[in-house]
Amino acid sequence: MKVVTFGEIMLRLSPPNWNRFSQASQFDVIYGGGESNVALSLANYGMPVDFITRVPKNDIGECALMQMRKYNVGVNNCVRGGERLGIYFLETGAVARGSKVVYDRAHSAMSTIEPGMVDWDKVFEGVTWFHWTGITPAISQSAADTCLEACQAANRLGITVSTDLNYRKKLWKYGKRPQEVMPALVECCDVILGNEEDAEKHFDIHPEGVDVTQGGSVDGNSYLSVCQQLMNRFSRTKKVIVTLRDSISASHNNWSGVLYNGEKLHESKHYQITHIVDRVGGGDSFMGGLIYGLNTYDNDQDALEFAVAASCLKHTIFGDANLVTVDEVEKLMNGDASGRVSR
Repeated sequence: MKVVTFGEIMLRLSPPNWNRFSQASQFDVIYGGGESNVALSLANYGMPVDFITRVPKNDIGECALMQMRKYNVGVNNCVRGGERLGIYFLETGAVARGSKVVYDRAHSAMSTIEPGMVDWDKVFEGVTWFHWTGITPAISQSAADTCLEACQAANRLGITVSTDLNYRKKLWKYGKRPQEVMPALVECCDVILGNEEDAEKHFDIHPEGVDVTQGGSVDGNSYLSVCQQLMNRFSRTKKVIVTLRDSISASHNNWSGVLYNGEKLHESKHYQITHIVDRVGGGDSFMGGLIYGLNTYDNDQDALEFAVAASCLKHTIFGDANLVTVDEVEKLMNGDASGRVSR
């Protein structure tokens, strides 16, 4: 099988060593974004994958694509043009101090992409899976229109379509509310990934009796109604997955997930991540693991377990991308969380 992901790749600048922005005299440079992170995960698992985006025709745009090529992600069908590569600044939190993100992506090359710029019939040759996230339609109307163009082409060609709803409050600034844009896109999807905030902000769907700001245990069964409501609203959807993050502090999270296939709610193992290195890209690593799992294992439970274990490992890796192998994920998935030296 072959996968295509579509979205914006950005330059990430972050102060080293958990410093605050006000303390920074230098920044670590990384390239990443929701859909590029998913593509990179899949490439690490040995799956053929292409990433589609629009980058400026300059050295910085080329550096972003070089990062993808380095990990065997195909970028030959990317579009060149526009003014600039989007940037985001990340201040990594610790303990009771949460992380902060400052976006500098207005007028980016990807935000000015338009329908017709990508030849989707060419892009989708030999492809069986297409993935996008809610970040792309949040950045501009033209990006939303191009995403819809891609989803409709994928539907026409019989390609499985997945989305990570990925609500980003700071991005919906072009005059449209998520409720006006997202339904038409999600109607094209076979697989939906999200969390309680995504479902509430996009579709006014929420679990009963859950307040994620108060900490405490997160019960997967509380989200069955969310999964059912999403599946009832979007008739094409065959699987709904919810990630469950119990944030004790910025450095200590409990992590698990549930998958509903219309008949049964599968709940994963629960992982306690006590010393988070970098949680950015946690959901993307989950999605990458889920796509791999659903196309590799014979049952939904194993696919879910692979996704959760993959994402658990991502929290130990600096940067946006999940640089782990299938063997490493399966080792954790099968119960070995010792962290012993491999030699």
